[in-house]
Amino acid sequence: MKITLKDGSVREYESAKSVYDIALDISEGLARAACCGKVDGETVDLRTVVEGDCRLAICTAGDPEGLAAIRHTTSHVLAEAVKNLFPEAKLAIGPSIDTGFYYDFDHEPFSREDLDALEAEMKKIIKRGARLEKFTLPRAEAVKLMEDRNEPYKVELIRDLPEDAEISFYSQGDFVDLCAGPHLMSTKGIRAFKLTSSSMAYWRGDSDRAKLQRIYGTAYNNKEDLAAHLERMEDAKRRDHNRLGREMELFTTVDVIGQGLPLFTPKGTRMIMKLQRWIEDLEDKEWGYVRTRTPLMAKSDLYKISGHWDHYKDGMFILGDEEKDKEVFALRPMTCPFQYYVYKNSQKSYRDLPYRMSETSTLFRSEDSGEMHGLTRVRQFTITEAHIVLRPDQATEELKNCLDLAYYVLKTLGLQDEVTYRLSKWDPENKAKYLGDDNYWNSTQDALRTVLREKGVSFVEADGEAAFYGPKIDIQAKNVYGKEDTMITIQLDCAIAENFDMYYVDQNGDKVRPYIIHRTSMGCYERTLAWLIEKYAGKFPTWLCPEQVRVLPISEKYEAYAAKVLAELKARDIDATADNRSEKIGFKIREARLDKVPYMLIVGQKEEEEGLVSVRSRFAGDEGQKDLREFLDQICEEIRTKEIRQELPQEEGK
Repeated sequence: MKITLKDGSVREYESAKSVYDIALDISEGLARAACCGKVDGETVDLRTVVEGDCRLAICTAGDPEGLAAIRHTTSHVLAEAVKNLFPEAKLAIGPSIDTGFYYDFDHEPFSREDLDALEAEMKKIIKRGARLEKFTLPRAEAVKLMEDRNEPYKVELIRDLPEDAEISFYSQGDFVDLCAGPHLMSTKGIRAFKLTSSSMAYWRGDSDRAKLQRIYGTAYNNKEDLAAHLERMEDAKRRDHNRLGREMELFTTVDVIGQGLPLFTPKGTRMIMKLQRWIEDLEDKEWGYVRTRTPLMAKSDLYKISGHWDHYKDGMFILGDEEKDKEVFALRPMTCPFQYYVYKNSQKSYRDLPYRMSETSTLFRSEDSGEMHGLTRVRQFTITEAHIVLRPDQATEELKNCLDLAYYVLKTLGLQDEVTYRLSKWDPENKAKYLGDDNYWNSTQDALRTVLREKGVSFVEADGEAAFYGPKIDIQAKNVYGKEDTMITIQLDCAIAENFDMYYVDQNGDKVRPYIIHRTSMGCYERTLAWLIEKYAGKFPTWLCPEQVRVLPISEKYEAYAAKVLAELKARDIDATADNRSEKIGFKIREARLDKVPYMLIVGQKEEEEGLVSVRSRFAGDEGQKDLREFLDQICEEIRTKEIRQELPQEEGK
């Protein structure tokens, strides 16, 4: 057989060989470094036997697949350590993830002391260097093995597999785990790891199932990479919007109100108001949108027409019981069916299109309690939602305009380099979930793919991520911990106008079904605020700050002048306060810095006598004395242009 390697060279063998043996034949060094392989693009275990011609890549820790194998093996070492120290614990699942690995256990919560003890036990296991051996069993024997070991969660996983399945296991000494791999050849291949945290998790992500304890960890090929990762994680904790946003008093949550229902304080509300006013003016004055205002709820009849009742009911808050009540209502999870009736309120001709309707929409979605997190996953949120009703010949241009608007918004916020683009397609293996046939989905997906390519946008494609009525361009971003969420979406819908009997009159006087683009220009305000908090670590661009300037009188003798300066600032619509506390000026400056205020204006005798202010900023430190009018003109221009000034390192800004 002929094996084509990553560098294009070819090796020939007379009989089948494992991936590891081929790596060893190439060089002992490669075999020592090997973590897994890729046969014709598919990731495989080192023990996998190659029996015919193929392309083979040997993956080391420098490859994503190799690093994942290290982390997966480390999760098994963790599981063995847990069973050694806490024999009553039951094993659930333990995969590798982008930032490391986790393993779920049925056990009492683990303390930091427990994690430290587990790390010590893991080091002993690694030092022993047990080889990982793969073996398979028929389904019935696999069930018996896990029953004998009193592992009910493993038994459930096995019983979910087909009757004739061959079930694979890995052993390392006396420890055995159900697993498909791939894994390292020996635990000695684990060189640097750390258990980072533990939390509650539901079995199989279902809040109606057992509560488990999840231990998170990470592993790298060397201590230097691990240390760098841990430093990134510490920075992530400092930037985590769920912590920092509360510390900055931007939002809070209250148990008696409920999960996923944040309360915005005056500061957080001020920031959202600035974003909302900007987006509404941008859409209405520069991009040709008309604004609508529609109800927060509707009868189930509306959602049955749109298809949401059949396709999305589980994600909605239902008010009433269809079997008992004459009318059943639901809080709206989207605005589209409401705006369709705004469109239908008057007859439209081909000359009226595109008809762009936008709304600052408050929406409600019945998210699982286990999915709630800060502002990124909530049950009530507000979105910059719009629907463009258009002729088919206008689709390409309008889709490009939507991309351009989204990019402009991202660039203004300083987030354009933080995102990736995804073409979200239907799942052809589960067609019952969707409207339309193969031709419909192929044509609409091709239309979005063409637009992305013509705009020069790099993107990935994902099956099963489309809306039930059409494919989407999803603009994705990751939080500080690497979890990806959709920030902005642009959807092409060529089907649902039929449900609502929407039409326009063409040049010949005939009624024609329009296309519809569902889109957001910025997305959800709550999620965007979370993103901004983490991006800027709370040090927002001046125009977005809830407090843009703080006036600091040196002593109470200069409070009158401070009040005059404050009045001038407010007259220019600048968000400003004065700190008139009986504290030393150094203390006031430190407080303003901790509060991340962009500008401090220090005023004393000379400033009052000459109409000056002494300026300190996050961007240049001590900027010296300036004429008040000069400062006002400068900050107003910075706010008007939404400039993002470069921040000084913390120590330089002292």
